[in-house]
Amino acid sequence: MGTAGATWTRAALGTGLTLLTGVLLTGCGESGAKDGPATASRTGSGTPSPSASPEVAPPEDLCAQLVSYWSREALDQDSYGDYQSMGMSNGQYEILVKVVDAARAEEKRKGEEAAELLIDRRARELCAERYRDGAPSGGPWQ
Repeated sequence: MGTAGATWTRAALGTGLTLLTGVLLTGCGESGAKDGPATASRTGSGTPSPSASPEVAPPEDLCAQLVSYWSREALDQDSYGDYQSMGMSNGQYEILVKVVDAARAEEKRKGEEAAELLIDRRARELCAERYRDGAPSGGPWQ
């Protein structure tokens, strides 16, 4: 069979891997997936994820969703985790730290429900402030 058979096999394998990757990525974009970060269901906003919508959400909305999700995850932990593994920029991570610190203090004073409300409010406020003039200009990590 020689070289022609090996080339055909590599081409078929490459096509198969490409199709499999496409199927997996499509499945990851579903809104409300049980294993994914279902921000809309946790915050009660009911808005679809950006990948499920033909419109792209403004950066301040994406920032607020990301910060709110990870703030809830970090609220009961001693550390915040690595901002890159969370898919955040350095600036978004700085917002996360501020939001979680405030939410922890609020939780001690007024309870868990008050902390949840504070997370949503402060994430939206700080992200709106960060993106008020468009995208930050310090590189993608900023």
